[in-house]
Amino acid sequence: MDTRRTFTTGYGKQGAFYSLPSLADAGYDRVGRMPVSLRIVLESLLRECDGLKVTQKDVDNLASWEAKNPGSYEIPFTVARIILQDLTGVPLLVDLASMRSAMQDLGRDASAIEPLVPVDLVVDHSVQVDWSGYPDALKQNLAREFERNTERYKFLKWGQQAFKTFSVVPPSVGIVHQVNLEFLARGVMEKDGVFYPDTLVGTDSHTTMINGLGIVAWGVGGIEAEAGMLGQPITFLVPEVVGVHLTGKLREGVTATDLALHVTQMLRKQGVVGKFVEFFGPGASSLTLPDRATVANMAPEYGATMGYFPIDEECARYLRATGRKEEDVVSYENYYKAQGLWGMPQRGDIDYSVELDLDLSSVEPAVAGPKRPQDRIVLSSLKERFNELLTLPVAEGGYGKAEPSAPVRVTMHGEAGNPDSSATHDVELRDGSVLIAAITSCTNTSNAGLMIGAGILAKKAVALGLKVPAYVKTSMAPGSRIADTYFKANDLQDALDAIGFSTVGYGCTTCIGNSGPLNHDLEEAVKANDLVSCSVLSGNRNFEARVHASVKANFLMSPPMVIAFALAGRVDIDMDKEPIGKGSDGQDVYLRDIWPSSEEIAAAEARAVNADAFREIYSLTPDKNPLWAAVEGPQGATFAWNDASTYIHRPPYFDGFNGSRRDIENIADARPLGIFGDSVTTDHISPAGAIRATGPGGKFLASMGVERRDFNTFGSRRGNDLVMTRGTFANVRLKNLLVEGTEGGYTLYFGGEAISAPDVEITAASGTPTFIFDAGMAYRNEGVNQIIIAGEDYGMGSSRDWAAKGTNLLGVKAVVSKSFERIHRSNLVGMGVLPLNFADPADYDRVKNLKDATFSITGLHNDIEPRATATLVVKPAGEASFELPVVVRIDTPIEKEYYRAGGILPYVLGKYC
Repeated sequence: MDTRRTFTTGYGKQGAFYSLPSLADAGYDRVGRMPVSLRIVLESLLRECDGLKVTQKDVDNLASWEAKNPGSYEIPFTVARIILQDLTGVPLLVDLASMRSAMQDLGRDASAIEPLVPVDLVVDHSVQVDWSGYPDALKQNLAREFERNTERYKFLKWGQQAFKTFSVVPPSVGIVHQVNLEFLARGVMEKDGVFYPDTLVGTDSHTTMINGLGIVAWGVGGIEAEAGMLGQPITFLVPEVVGVHLTGKLREGVTATDLALHVTQMLRKQGVVGKFVEFFGPGASSLTLPDRATVANMAPEYGATMGYFPIDEECARYLRATGRKEEDVVSYENYYKAQGLWGMPQRGDIDYSVELDLDLSSVEPAVAGPKRPQDRIVLSSLKERFNELLTLPVAEGGYGKAEPSAPVRVTMHGEAGNPDSSATHDVELRDGSVLIAAITSCTNTSNAGLMIGAGILAKKAVALGLKVPAYVKTSMAPGSRIADTYFKANDLQDALDAIGFSTVGYGCTTCIGNSGPLNHDLEEAVKANDLVSCSVLSGNRNFEARVHASVKANFLMSPPMVIAFALAGRVDIDMDKEPIGKGSDGQDVYLRDIWPSSEEIAAAEARAVNADAFREIYSLTPDKNPLWAAVEGPQGATFAWNDASTYIHRPPYFDGFNGSRRDIENIADARPLGIFGDSVTTDHISPAGAIRATGPGGKFLASMGVERRDFNTFGSRRGNDLVMTRGTFANVRLKNLLVEGTEGGYTLYFGGEAISAPDVEITAASGTPTFIFDAGMAYRNEGVNQIIIAGEDYGMGSSRDWAAKGTNLLGVKAVVSKSFERIHRSNLVGMGVLPLNFADPADYDRVKNLKDATFSITGLHNDIEPRATATLVVKPAGEASFELPVVVRIDTPIEKEYYRAGGILPYVLGKYC
């Protein structure tokens, strides 16, 4: 059908577009009542409909969407662009380089491997908080970042010259999602005179932050992003759309962070995994765009694919305020008005699968923790809840202590954030002491009001004489350099410096685990006395061992609240009734005495935010980043691999590749590499954080001649499969039921004694604990299949690509769980690993305590349909076998093709052969 129409652009010219109102006029009368997010996806189908990649049936399916009965078909969504951060982007670039090398090995044109849509990589995850608490920390951390990562940065520069559509935003500019909001997002795209919505996927789960600007986007694994880059649609099952009707306004003293934590708890309880969430109503209109972005950012935490806010005047205002060209903003306005997508929907305008209500005035100040972002705690209840958690059993989310530990006196050498200091402090630690206080993460540092609020609170605290205890490691990592403008325009920087919240870098630090070292004396005291020490951070993730391996309790909160708890030095405090500390006059100071009013924040924001400042920050000239400008990358269409490199290594995904598909076959006599409980996250699975010298990764680096101080993090070495496989399932808080009572990357190995595998020697008797990596390699050497058994929500979290890649490289053939988080399930398929669910979740209990058992999966064959039923045959040692029904979680026909090819990458490469 002909739906191509024209509209007037901001440049006074006619632009073509594929009209959704015209589609509705052609007989698809449901289109006008579809959620805005789905209509934007529908536009992609309409525009890309070619009978091959997108068929008329695909358009018919989605244009006929029924809110209460969406159906079960797949949607082939072609996105306009792709965004990467460096930890996930470097391995993606490694894979593209490997594909080019494979093409060269096959005698084909390597340059045929080229992204078909614009790809932006933002280097933001490599800065670590080695120094903090004083103004010079930024310079020192940046120098150390380049010292650690120059090899990776050279590789990125090679990619920038090798691929025409690949660009890099250099280090120390900002967090990927804030850079996306402030600079990369266009709102509407144009190619060959045709205009279409700005849509994207990103290799970071918090790509959803851009939903606050009305842009349809979500996080995918690196392997899915690669497929999208190389011309494959992002396929997903048609979703339900949950509408959240917002009314009222946030009360005085309540922040966007409080709202985000409220929404996270509310929607986790509702159950929105695999669904779109769309906010609407007068309350949504009342939120500023940064506040919308704060809520949208946490969609992964509430489990939704997206947390979407439709397009309205606030979006256009934000684009103007951040320095976009006026003509482009007018084109944006005119395009979405022509599409019938302009304006915040009100109740009754849209058909949603489910409608929920939230009165913004009911939101209270809160924090979330200590182990999950959905575990919201009203601020006034935190002291009581923390004390309860101390003695609550571990199985119930507590710490299982018989009683709280007695306070411990510690002589602390050096400053909390400065290992070079010669100062000495006598401090007292106890359960609840705050050792890390960090303003970090895209969730909140994109929000001018929250950052200014933190600065005003700091200024008031300094004026009253409050100080942060010496044992608290404080840090400020703004989402972009625009925060400097906020602070300078309002004379806030000196106060932030005075209490230790000097800027340590512009990127994702503590929230991703790049919190840097703790003071040695403090860390030893915590370990020796089994203290439940704490972090407070303005982040979105607080999973176990994510922030720091020695910090057991981690609480999410707003930036000003982070400073308040840093000043208190503890979390077991009732901020409503107890003083934070004493001022210089000896009088008690309460939170209410230093908390900034909304009027103060608004006035300060008006002084600080202007379009010219944004334009200046994002004019990425070499003089603004001399360390990056000095990095020289290799040249050429293919990359020259160096086997001695411990950062960049050619992975084995294409070894022996000939383009043929494998058969789908039964999996016989598999040994469990791990049996896990509920809520095992990708942080537990994927290598992250510091590399321990005693683990397989550290031993490998030592064998390669790398000194301990240069181990860096797993995140920085994601381009080397030899390091990353050794860190898979190596999280120090991982609980494998095969080795009950032990935490960390261990399993029981049931194999031959004294088995040697490449780089591994298993000398322990069969049935004794060993590293998961060592057991996996030994099983592979013996030709023994491996399997993972898990509970609910397996694979929730970020760092997703290596959670699947490492699973594959360890030799795991299948993962059987009660349920999966959306992206990890698809990534397992994308790496050729079979995901399955127990047909009856209660059957998990029949296998969770089995140790010496083998598992077979039968009923697998080439003609199997998506979501078919297979059989898990369980054979405990010395007992009769029994059978359990399982659902094969290959959800779509294209996923079946990926699985048969051995994964998405071999599938795509096969298209070129």
